[in-house]
Amino acid sequence: MNQEKNGCKHIKGINCSVKSCYYHDGETYCTAEQIAVAPENAKSSSETACATFKPHGCDTCH
Repeated sequence: MNQEKNGCKHIKGINCSVKSCYYHDGETYCTAEQIAVAPENAKSSSETACATFKPHGCDTCH
């Protein structure tokens, strides 16, 4: 469920520290509609990554 904070929608319960991501709100929130975490064969959190990541300035982000 998306929540709104300072006029910016974010995913409740999802904190993000990747400020270089297109979906980062500049504080600690992700503003993507949904996220995908990969790969499916991960055995620990250190083997996972946010597959939704898009760098700032990405032309195909929308």
